[in-house]
Amino acid sequence: MYNGCMATTTYLKTFFAEKGLNDRLYEVEAPNGDVHFITTDIVIEHIFAASSDEQTKIAAIIRKIDFHNGDVHHFLTHLATGLAANHAEQSA
Repeated sequence: MYNGCMATTTYLKTFFAEKGLNDRLYEVEAPNGDVHFITTDIVIEHIFAASSDEQTKIAAIIRKIDFHNGDVHHFLTHLATGLAANHAEQSA
């Protein structure tokens, strides 16, 4: 039986392994104004901890970026901003 979640997780693992992205430090601001410093590895870790629905959506965007030879770090910065916002919300 086809397992979409497994296929998505496999795609993401393969993508990150083959791209060999440099670990960057993303400086992002939460809605409350706090500045957070989040590494590429942390963002990727949270991608794999996300629900299967979220992973599917993330993988679809990464596929588009990759197809157009875009810089996936821009998207990972966007995700890091979401992580900072979530942290700020939970800390409030």
